[in-house]
Amino acid sequence: MKKIVHVVGAIIENETGKILCALRGPEMTLPNFWEFPGGKIEEGETKEEALKREVQEELGCTIEVFDQIEDTTYEYEKFIVRLETFMSKVISGTPMLSEHAEIRWVSREELPSLNWAPADIPAIEKLTNLIRKK
Repeated sequence: MKKIVHVVGAIIENETGKILCALRGPEMTLPNFWEFPGGKIEEGETKEEALKREVQEELGCTIEVFDQIEDTTYEYEKFIVRLETFMSKVISGTPMLSEHAEIRWVSREELPSLNWAPADIPAIEKLTNLIRKK
């Protein structure tokens, strides 16, 4: 039976409406896919606490977490991921590259052009649908 990994992702939006995207490095699981920064929820943490900790560890900045955007379960070849994504914004520091191969600020319209990890795609669809409804 495949292991289920419960993770959280931050949809970090800046003051110009662009969203921070992170490219997984070649040595990481799911290499060369784009994702929202985040990671595993540790025992005893809330989803919001896990997201703040992971972003601090991965990007060296502090975020505020807002509404949940998506809750997706996706079965990969070797494991199952439950990904919960939340809107957020940087409240101190500047996102810096450390674990990922690249980070990039992207407009909502440009999000679908990146090669996203499959578990992130429902959140991308929701974000781009929000534009069309405005």
